[in-house]
This record gives sequence, structure tokens and C-alpha cells, in this order.
Amino acid sequence: MASNLIFLFPSDYFNPKQVDRMYLDQVASLSDAGFDTAAISLESLGNSSPKISPTLSQSAEVVYRGWMLSPSNYELLVSAIESMGACAFTSLAEYLSTHYLPSWYPLVADLTPETKFYSIDDDLETELGALGWERFFIKDYVKSLKTSVGAIIDRPSQIGTVIAQMQKFRGTIEGGICVRRFEEFVAESEKRYFVIRGKAFAASLDEEIPNIVEECALRIQSKFFSVDAIDREDGVKRIVEIGDGQVSDLVGWSAERFAQLWAHDR
Repeated sequence: MASNLIFLFPSDYFNPKQVDRMYLDQVASLSDAGFDTAAISLESLGNSSPKISPTLSQSAEVVYRGWMLSPSNYELLVSAIESMGACAFTSLAEYLSTHYLPSWYPLVADLTPETKFYSIDDDLETELGALGWERFFIKDYVKSLKTSVGAIIDRPSQIGTVIAQMQKFRGTIEGGICVRRFEEFVAESEKRYFVIRGKAFAASLDEEIPNIVEECALRIQSKFFSVDAIDREDGVKRIVEIGDGQVSDLVGWSAERFAQLWAHDR
């Protein structure tokens, strides 16, 4: 084996020993780079014998690559990995440090739009009115609230409709409500970067890493996370999102380039 890293992907629902087809390009690229891969049935999390195939090598570090997991399910994933004598590359604490916006916001508050946090039970219309902002970007602790009204509103009175539609169509609001001060960004300028052990990488090998992304790499204490940066209309770079790298899509990235990052990390 070229490395003690193993990449663990969600399995196909009908064939638990095979990786879900959505991730086969990543499996191929990582295998070509010399890494082992495995599949886990996420439906088996919490069972006495989670379905992982092939069996994880003892003492291996396991990088999950798959769908977003709730904190409780991620904890079950870590337990499943440890039950085989391996260890999770990203601990539960590290996962939580980038999974919820309130966890990473204080560390980069000067690099990202001003944000306030509320409970779903708060009087949100009154709270938004007190802010005095012209426009508001609404999301929960993890995702934007995509409704017919949209995630961006300009009147506090619209917040009730946004929340009601969110609860109807998604069924739940994760964590609470984040209200971000709207900033004018340049369309199509958002780019995703990955950080592994404090080193930032871009989707292109020859692309320069923005200073703001390098700063995030210094401030965020997780071994593997994503950073989404964008250009504001006044030319200033801003951070719009930070997320756990394991559950971040390869937006703008090739599977081959993603595999290169880990070969570099050896």
C-alpha cells in the first residue's frame, strides 16, 4: 500500500460492497494515485456490525468522502472506523469546527459578511428590523434556505415566509438561523479551495492561492476543510463558506486534481 490513508465512500444501496456510482470517478483517481478505497453502508451506522468493505486496515487513517452527515451520524461513523482498529482522519471535534457556521465564524469574522445567530423560536422579524440592514442573506447553520422567496430578502417581514417554507420543504432547520449581512459579489467569481494539514490548494496546479484563503488555513484548526472565496464588487476577496472537506463537493475540481492533493500530503 502506498499510504496508510484509506478513502471511505458511501456504498451503493443495492450492493453494499460497491461504492455509490456518484463517487466512482474519485475512486478511480485515488486508486490511480496509489490509495486504497472502501465502501460503507451508511444505513448500517449504529448497527453492532457496520457494513464496511473491504475491512479497514488496522492503524490506517480513514478519510470519509460522501454525503453530509449530522453530528450524531458522524460520531457513529468514527465509532465504526475505530471498531476495526483504524482511526478517522478528521475527529468529531474537527468535523464540528467546520460543519456549523457559528463554530468557524468567530475565527474569520473579519474575512466574511457580518452574521447574527438566532433560535427558530426568536422573534425574527423584530430582530432583523433592529439590525437596520438593507438586505439579509438567510441560512441555517449548514445550508442556505432555498425557498420560493429565496435566501436573500430585503424586508424583515419576509422572514416568516422563508422559515415556514424551509420547514415545509426540508422538514428541518439544522441548528438555528444565521442572518448574514448582504454584500454585492461579482457573479461567477466564487471558487473552492481545499486545505489539508494547514496547506491550501486550488483547483488548478498553477493557480495562486488568495491571501484570504491562506489566512483561513492558519486560523481553522482542522486537518481537512474547504474554503469558498468570492470577489466583492469593490475588488475585495471575501469568504462565503467554510465546510468539512470530507463532505464538500468537488465544485470546479477534477477528481484527478483532488487525488493529487493527497499524493502531495504523503
